Amino acid sequence: MREGAQGLDLRGAHGIFGGTFDPIHVAHLAVAEAALDDLGLASVTFIPAGEPPHKRDRPISSAEHRFAMVQAAVAGNPGFRVSRTEMDRDGPSYTVDTLAGLAAAGGAVPLALILSMDSYLDLPNWREPRRVLGLAALVVTPRDGVADAEPDFLERRFPGTTARVVMLRGPRLRLSASELRARAAAGRSLRYLVPDAVSAYISDHALYRNPVPDQSRRMDRS
Repeated sequence: MREGAQGLDLRGAHGIFGGTFDPIHVAHLAVAEAALDDLGLASVTFIPAGEPPHKRDRPISSAEHRFAMVQAAVAGNPGFRVSRTEMDRDGPSYTVDTLAGLAAAGGAVPLALILSMDSYLDLPNWREPRRVLGLAALVVTPRDGVADAEPDFLERRFPGTTARVVMLRGPRLRLSASELRARAAAGRSLRYLVPDAVSAYISDHALYRNPVPDQSRRMDRS
């Protein structure tokens, strides 16, 4: 059992990391690498949302732009993959639908859903949260500025599911995509905040010239 596994052995499981990724940044990558290394996952697949259901109140970059940025960010890491599964599916990108499709395609290979502490705390508001817990173990990452969940948080709401959760110890990198979009709009450098290839893509395609403030800080979505 790897450090941080807290009794749940996820060696060989497939990590699933969904999000808007507008843009993907170094905190996303560091979290995915920590899950891969600490838990012995077989891989981590990044899944850019096609139509994020919780971000209909603001424009977002096209799915193709966000997919291209994720591809650029993970290039060279053999443990990272990118999937178009939500982009190529009509309608809102609900996690439960994505996990159900992956579980059907992957057979007996277990899934581990990577999400931030604030997304974990919002889990009761997701679509079919108990089914989500049945389809995948949860790998929860801490987030600066967000208090950790109480030990019995999940058990009080979904009895018998606590054993489906792993709490990673880190890394704690405080970055938000909305802040990066604002920096890009102001012509400020994104160096060391996003991979160089992502920074170049943002510049080449003139992304985030007129950003809309984003109040959501979740890395995943319901």
